[in-house]
Amino acid sequence: MKTITLIFGAAYGMLSVILGAFGAHALKKILSVERLESFETGVRYQMYAAFFLLIVGYILKFDTSSQKWISILMIAGTMLFSFSIYFLSLQDYLGANLKFLGPITPLGGLFMIVSWAMLIWYFAKTKI
Repeated sequence: MKTITLIFGAAYGMLSVILGAFGAHALKKILSVERLESFETGVRYQMYAAFFLLIVGYILKFDTSSQKWISILMIAGTMLFSFSIYFLSLQDYLGANLKFLGPITPLGGLFMIVSWAMLIWYFAKTKI
């Protein structure tokens, strides 16, 4: 789980830089300001998750299920949160009605919040 966490952290970080540059240059010309701001929110939270996963990947031993869930929830939550925002931001450009993704975004955010809360609990319990 440690390796998976670190790989996702690095991949999310790399993808955040790529998508951030893509948004700033290519999408700036084709998206409304509101859609571009939403896209940038997805990129920003994905980068936060990348740092989270890299740090957690080095700190945790992943010898308990709760430690594994800290990582799993952040990986899944980021995927649901950020990627649903990307697709929702691009739906007009893609010519697709992707409004069904709307409820997925807050679910991803909830997973991310629970992951943070579990990390707080871990720190409070182990008193590092």
